[in-house]
Amino acid sequence: MKRHLSILAMLLSIPAFSQSQAGANQRFNFHFQQTVVTQYQPGVKAAYSGINSFSTKEEAQTSVTSTFFIGVKLGKYTEVYLNPELAGGSGLSRATGIAGFPNGETFRVGNPKPTVYIGRAYIRHYISLSKETETVTNGINQLGGQRPVKYLSVVAGKFSLADFFDGNTYSHDPRTQFLNWSLMSNGAYDYAANVRGYTQGIMLEYVSPAFSVRYAAAQVPAEANGARLDKNIGQALSHQVEIEKPFGSSRLRLLGFINKADMGKYTLATQMQMPDITATRMYGRTKAGFGANFEHKFSDDLGLFARYSLNDGHNETWAFTEIDRSLSAGIALQGSKWHRPEDTFGLAVVSNGISKDHQAYLNAGGVGFMVGDGKLNYGSEDIIEVYYRYYLHEDHFWISPDYQFIMHPAYNRDRGPANVVGARVHVEF
Repeated sequence: MKRHLSILAMLLSIPAFSQSQAGANQRFNFHFQQTVVTQYQPGVKAAYSGINSFSTKEEAQTSVTSTFFIGVKLGKYTEVYLNPELAGGSGLSRATGIAGFPNGETFRVGNPKPTVYIGRAYIRHYISLSKETETVTNGINQLGGQRPVKYLSVVAGKFSLADFFDGNTYSHDPRTQFLNWSLMSNGAYDYAANVRGYTQGIMLEYVSPAFSVRYAAAQVPAEANGARLDKNIGQALSHQVEIEKPFGSSRLRLLGFINKADMGKYTLATQMQMPDITATRMYGRTKAGFGANFEHKFSDDLGLFARYSLNDGHNETWAFTEIDRSLSAGIALQGSKWHRPEDTFGLAVVSNGISKDHQAYLNAGGVGFMVGDGKLNYGSEDIIEVYYRYYLHEDHFWISPDYQFIMHPAYNRDRGPANVVGARVHVEF
């Protein structure tokens, strides 16, 4: 931990570089972020444990991610973005045992050794549909300048679907907001991604002041939560459509998705003497679902969010996490009232659940890539998270203490509750 903090301190001395100031027409920009998350849990009480159970023993783990964000303008309305990234460390209990996992900055890669890879590499082209323009500020994967108020946008390459879908002002980014996986996005949205959260595909978007519509077709992993994407796009592909509508100080996003992949089927696996979802995999299987995502801005300091999502739950979870239904709500409060405008206090509650087919499979002794205690006394996985984001330095340096209470981890009344205490250190420029 000390080593990571020294790296952060050194990086604070490096000025952000871009060709021009925010709001001007940039041809190039560069940004950086580093996030270190340390979490501790004192162990959970349990009547029994399985191979994917949250640990009954005291444990502490640390994760780190570092990302370079490079943007280049190729033409008036054409931009290219490249994000080299380093990630290392581990989540508690090997990032298993809780469906709404408490650290959105960790991955189930098995090897905690820091690894460098290309997170994003995509091209974005805008087609103007209006003479009126608006100012776009210089930001992460966003070149400052003028953009049409109404436009079509095409994105192609490697990216995260979470970059464009299911966004929320108050609950979306584990580097700066809530850490829990089921507060990053709609919990039952099994969005296409490899184990590190990225995919390859194409995204089409229509944006106007009145409403926005976006569609994406993206590759799914070749195996559940795997690192390699399935090249057989005729049999394995994800489709999603989202409609976004502002209402004064509120905003509503409605999302639908369907994934096709070489999936296993819960009912078939449950009939086996030794239930194994991987033994029932077959192309042609699908997972479909929807999500509703609402936010309301009470003032510049106070906002509220709520999400509800559901998928059919017949076939195995393929990419995100083992949640078939999820309801969440919370608030985010800026610190202006106590003269700390760069600080944020966040409080959220989540209730996650799984389908009857999924329950029966786990109760028969089956496991997924995220949960599996050997048997199951089913109960909804209910979570409370609270954090405080404290601004430390004029060059965008924050520390965030965080606490999460998880009732019935992995939907099991015979285990838990789990208590996770953590701290996040984040720097960006």
